[in-house]
Amino acid sequence: MFDVRFACPRQVLSAHKNAFSIVFKQSQVLLSFVSEIDQYEYELPKALIAQQPLARRADARLLVVDRQSQTLEHCHVRDLPELLSPRDALVLNNTRVIPARLLGYRTQTGGRWSGLFLSVDAHGIWQVLGQTRGKLQAGETVTLHDVNGQNEVTLRMLAKLDGGAWAAKPESDTSAFELLEMIGRVPLPAYIRDGEMIEKDREAYQTVFATQPGAVAAPTAGLHFTESILDKIRQRAIRTCHVTLHVGIGTFRPITVQELSEHRMHCEWGSIDAAMVAELKAARASGGRIVSVGTTSLRVLETASRAGTLEPWEGETDLFIRPPYEFRSVDGLMTNFHLPKSTLLVLVRTFGGDELIRRAYAEAIRDSYRFYSYGDAMLIL
Repeated sequence: MFDVRFACPRQVLSAHKNAFSIVFKQSQVLLSFVSEIDQYEYELPKALIAQQPLARRADARLLVVDRQSQTLEHCHVRDLPELLSPRDALVLNNTRVIPARLLGYRTQTGGRWSGLFLSVDAHGIWQVLGQTRGKLQAGETVTLHDVNGQNEVTLRMLAKLDGGAWAAKPESDTSAFELLEMIGRVPLPAYIRDGEMIEKDREAYQTVFATQPGAVAAPTAGLHFTESILDKIRQRAIRTCHVTLHVGIGTFRPITVQELSEHRMHCEWGSIDAAMVAELKAARASGGRIVSVGTTSLRVLETASRAGTLEPWEGETDLFIRPPYEFRSVDGLMTNFHLPKSTLLVLVRTFGGDELIRRAYAEAIRDSYRFYSYGDAMLIL
C-alpha cells in the first residue's frame, strides 16, 4: 500500500493521478462492452404486465411528461380533454385488427399447426407464418378451424418465402377478411395469457374508431378512448384527425443487433389523405399542437413529412426513428409503455428525451402502473 506519511505532496499527487488514470481506462474498457441496444433494457416486475383491460377504458392512468419543465404528473386518460388546448389536433390510427391468429392441423398427418395471417394480395394469395412439428412441403394443405372446431377451411401451402413466411391459398371463394372472421382468433401478444384469447378480447383489443381492416396488432394507445371522451374532445374544439397504419407483427419484435444503425425495420402500409393534411396544417397555423395518439400515427405523420413538410401519402413505410432524429410534424405523443429493446421504446425516448423518459419509466414502475397493450399510458408534451 502506498504510504503517504513520508511522501512529499508532489509524490502523493502523482500517485493519485496514476490511480485515477488506471480506473478511468478500466471504465472505458467496460463501457466499450455496453452495446447501444443494451441502453434500452429495463427490469419490469411481471405483476405489472396487464392481462386484462380495465372495465372502463378512460380510467387508465396517464403519466403526463412535460419536456419543457422536465416534470411528471399523474393523471387519468379521462383528464385528456382538459390537458389539451382547443387549437390542438389529435391524430388517431383508424386501422382495424383482424382476427389473424390461426389454429388447425396438417390435413394429411393430423399434426397440430398454428399460424398468423400477415397479408393478402390482389390474387387472393395469403402470406402466413406457421409453426408445426416436422417440415411442411409445398403443395401440402392445412385444415383451419374456429374456436369451436367447426367452420373448417383448407389452406394450401404454395411456396416458402423469405423470413420464414409461406405463400398460401385458401380453397374457398370467400374473401380473406370474411374467412378470418369465421375462423380467426384475436392475435394477442404472448405476454397476455400466452396469446390465448377470451371472447371479450374481440371487442377489448379494438379501438372504438377502427374502420380499416388490416392490422395484426392493435394500436394500443387508441384502446383507451371511448365515444364519451371523444365527444368531450370535440366539444372543446380539439380537432380529431384519422390516419391509417396497419400494424405488423414486426412492431413488437425486439431489436437483436447490437447497434441501432444495423437494425432493419419491417414495412407497414399506411396513408394520410389531403383533407387530414389540411386539418393538421390549419391546427399548426392557429398555434395548436399536433398530438399523435400512438407511435403508429406518429410514424405515418413523420413518413409523410420526409420531404420537409406534411403532405398526403400512401404506401409502405420502414421508418425507424432513433437518435438523432428531427421531428417535423408531431408536437405531442400519447403512448403506452413499451417492451425493453423494442423499436417503440427507442422512438419514445428519442421523442421525449432520453433521460426524462428513463425517469418516467422508473416512476411508473415505482407507482405500479400497468404496462404494455392492456396497460396505462403516458402523454408527452
